[in-house]
Amino acid sequence: MTNYKVIDKETYYRKGVFRHFSEDCKCSTSMTSRIDVTDLVDFSKRTNTKFYLNFLYVLCKVLNSRDDYKMGYRWQTQELICYDKINPTQYVFHPETETCTTVYSHYYEDYGKFYSCALADLEEGKKSTEYKLDMENHPNWFDASYISWLSYDSMNIELPDGYLFFAPIVNWGKYRDEGGRLMMPVSVRLNHAIADGYLLAKVFLLLQQEIESFSEA
Repeated sequence: MTNYKVIDKETYYRKGVFRHFSEDCKCSTSMTSRIDVTDLVDFSKRTNTKFYLNFLYVLCKVLNSRDDYKMGYRWQTQELICYDKINPTQYVFHPETETCTTVYSHYYEDYGKFYSCALADLEEGKKSTEYKLDMENHPNWFDASYISWLSYDSMNIELPDGYLFFAPIVNWGKYRDEGGRLMMPVSVRLNHAIADGYLLAKVFLLLQQEIESFSEA
């Protein structure tokens, strides 16, 4: 069941910005930055767990920590809404076909439950090469895609002008050694109607803080 609250546009703290970027200048905003994942890599090795899933958990926790990242728009009723929770859409790559399968997972605050369920989802996704995109029945899911072949410096994802798609789109690449620290490129796309440069940068700052906190466990 998808739960959400309707945001009063007249009292919304970003009222002016929302109106401008949802009516006058519909656009998205994106940023790429490298974050230090040294501690998370060490944690993954120490606990014999998958780095990818550990980062995905941290990412989900960060994006669920602020209402700004859980926004949605119901075009049928023109309602601005905020979901109680957003979940990750993972992707399984099939080398034999060089295509991906969509995997819908659920975010659980309990790390152990999230890890086991997300891992099971990935294993199930390996059984089919069908894309299986189903956004209609997964309104509060965000794209989480690992570009494992490259440690890139910049990335940009564009949606059609006027498309009020508010779910975050997050990509990340291979980490690389930079002066003894493992740095990983992360790209985040948000709709400008519900996020500006501060909220975009805040994702990276929160990711770094959460990695440090999580890795100490």
